[in-house]
Amino acid sequence: MAPLSLPVTPTLRDAHSGIPERLLHKATHAKLLIYDGKTVSDTIPLQRGLPIPQGISKKAFLSAIDEIRDLLGAEHVQLNDKEIKNGWYMESPNTHDMMPLFDFEEFIASAVVYPGSVEDVKLIVKWANKHLVPLFPLSIGRNLGYGGSAPRVRGSVTIDLGRRMNRILDINADDFTCLVEPGVTFYALHEELVKRGLDDKMWIDTPDLGGGSVIGNTLDRGVGYTPYGDHWACHSGLEVVLPGFGEDGDVRVIRTGMGALGVGGEKTWQCFPYGFGPYNDGIFSQSNLGIVTKMGMTLMPNPGGFESFMYTFPNESDLAPLIEIIRPLRISNILENVAQLRHGLQTLSVKGHPRTKYFDGTGPMPEDIVRNHLRQTATGECAWVYYGMSYGPAHIRRYKLEIIDKEFHRIPGCKRVDPSTLPADEYFWSRDRIASGTPDLEELKWVNWMPNGSHIAFSPVSPIRGKDAENLFELARKRHSEAGIDLMPAFCVGLREMHLIVEIVFDAEDAGMKRRAEKCLRDMIDDAAKLGYGEYRTHLALMDQVAGTYNWNDNALMKFNNTLKDALDPNGILAPGRCGIWPRRYRNRGWELKGGETNTEGDGVAPVSGNLKM
Repeated sequence: MAPLSLPVTPTLRDAHSGIPERLLHKATHAKLLIYDGKTVSDTIPLQRGLPIPQGISKKAFLSAIDEIRDLLGAEHVQLNDKEIKNGWYMESPNTHDMMPLFDFEEFIASAVVYPGSVEDVKLIVKWANKHLVPLFPLSIGRNLGYGGSAPRVRGSVTIDLGRRMNRILDINADDFTCLVEPGVTFYALHEELVKRGLDDKMWIDTPDLGGGSVIGNTLDRGVGYTPYGDHWACHSGLEVVLPGFGEDGDVRVIRTGMGALGVGGEKTWQCFPYGFGPYNDGIFSQSNLGIVTKMGMTLMPNPGGFESFMYTFPNESDLAPLIEIIRPLRISNILENVAQLRHGLQTLSVKGHPRTKYFDGTGPMPEDIVRNHLRQTATGECAWVYYGMSYGPAHIRRYKLEIIDKEFHRIPGCKRVDPSTLPADEYFWSRDRIASGTPDLEELKWVNWMPNGSHIAFSPVSPIRGKDAENLFELARKRHSEAGIDLMPAFCVGLREMHLIVEIVFDAEDAGMKRRAEKCLRDMIDDAAKLGYGEYRTHLALMDQVAGTYNWNDNALMKFNNTLKDALDPNGILAPGRCGIWPRRYRNRGWELKGGETNTEGDGVAPVSGNLKM
């Protein structure tokens, strides 16, 4: 029984953003662990008052809020002028980042609006253009580690698409496709398959946690862990509200791919992503060029069986030769899923205990202490752990698993861990569920490593080559050592590339630790860029820096993005600064953050008419 002070976790029966009842016991346990080390209050009074976006007076802003209340209904507009509510993963806020790298009130919304239809979204866009109010759309707002629900521009009005636009519009059991709105989570989509009796026929692909939006995760090019793990590659067709106006003065809505067909487009919208003519979907991924209100997605056929496996490797120096073994196996699909090669320290951290349980000293935890504690786990002493899954009938799996076993044992000291020896609460079983299309709730336990656990991520992409893995691991180790932070890397291996995900866990109440965490991440971004590795995704506060590393040919890509921004969003209302793309009104006025700035709001905004700074 949870203590009375512990917030009640909403279930899918209560809210679109809730958790399946089958996971409620896990949510309660995880929350108890988090609240045991939490000193940040769930509710914090605003010290700076109502955050007003620059370029508009308080009087004009409040008048504009009255107008949007009239348009949407007062119950669908919430002013953020008194306090912020932090909550936890399943009750995450939609006004700010619950794991802030800066002060809670630095990246924060002035209000939240809740559209119930595409027509409502159009009304909001038209209203924002009229009053020059910056908008920040979100689906669920659980982009934890990358900024959460926070807008880049303080005082933006959040468009919470998920609360009222959360329908699963179609699941096609013949084509293995679905069509969803922004508020559909991985939990909700999976539970709907179960409800319809389709879970034995088809799977979803889910990231580590299932509470995020299918649309939101896909647009941010997130990954899952079945053979369908590249979510963006598995989408098919978008419906998008554009931020500007058409020649008729109306807000434009487009559908991409086959959805653009005048008659009958819905027949093949989710089956064929390209349609006819230029393929435009990419400009709406990791961008601020449109508001996606519907998306088609492919589902994975049940492969007829599956079997998880786990190998451990004894030395950190095994990384390069192991990656060389993994590459040909992955490219040939002997290693079939987006699997994880995780550092041994994560085996301890994902258990959800505070760092002080293992070590109460300063600086990175010594290797001998890590190994000593690992000896006492079911995984055993090791430097690396590989979690994978084989799919198909038993005789097919046996053939592939024999090849994998033979190849992995080329590494001296390699061990295959027998799943039958693992207890039911071992992390292995969470990876087993995720890789077989069932969303779980284990991954965030490692934020308990620090009190008021928060995290940001270093997320570079590289080829699947041993030398590249070694380069990234060594630069991360160097910068973590300088910052006095524990290093917890995981390599997620795609078909021809791999993402290195290094989670930097910090105490949200420790200003010094937050500064060290930010510096560590910024240093790693620059170090990686000098070696030819770029981030695939980053925290809101670091988007300018990361965008600046994609600077080939005198920043040709950013100039192209700016051209698109100015054409599609001439008033610069939609998510200014997202992914480093600033509208003309904000551009070159000091809004860009590269590290060390004390002002995140720049030197105001230019008027729409007159001479703008270019």
